[in-house]
Formats: sequence, structure tokens, C-alpha cells
Amino acid sequence: MTVTAYTLAVVLDLFVLFIGARFLLRPRSAAAGYGVPAQQDGDPAYLAVKGLRDGALGILGLALLVFAGARAEAWFMLAVALVPLGGTLIVLRHGGAKAVAFGIHFATAAVVLVGAGLLFAV
Repeated sequence: MTVTAYTLAVVLDLFVLFIGARFLLRPRSAAAGYGVPAQQDGDPAYLAVKGLRDGALGILGLALLVFAGARAEAWFMLAVALVPLGGTLIVLRHGGAKAVAFGIHFATAAVVLVGAGLLFAV
């Protein structure tokens, strides 16, 4: 179970880092993939803020795992699960597809919570 817990944590942290990089490098396509396309006349700074936040969370997760251990990473993942849960509500509130809201955001929150549970069990 230890290998599974650590592997899932690393994969999730790297995935969040990837999402952050995508929002910094390809913000409009990243927003469309998020489930709520960005307005053409909207302020791209908000997409960059999301990219920076996600990238920082990915790096923080990796740093916690390496330097503080499984229990710290588990608490981090438990708290971070609020982000995709909030993403579910954002997509639904702004007219995005329910399939994206539940199939991507809610499912991600569930996987993050499973990862946290596995880390707590290590």
C-alpha cells in the first residue's frame, strides 16, 4: 500500500503542476478544458493567476512529500481536495457541462481524497 500511496501522491502533484503550466502557456485552451471557456475580451491575468496557483500547489505537494513525509502530504491533499470540489461548483454555476463538472472535477476530488486516505494509512 505504501508504494501505491506515494505513487498516487506524486502523480497527482505532477498533474496539478502540469495544469498550472498549461494555464500559463496555453491559457485559453486550458480554460476550455477546465469546463468554462474564457471570454475573448476577458482579462488573461486571471488565467495566469490560476496557472501560478496550480503550479505552486503541485510543487508544494511534492516538497511536502519529500521533506515532511506522508502524513503532511495527506493533510495537504485533504485540504487541496476543496479545489476540485469548488471547480465542480464553478463549472455548474457558469453553464459548463455536467459531464465535465462531475467527470473531471468531482472525480478528481474523489481521487485526491482516496490518495489522502492511503497516505494516512501508511
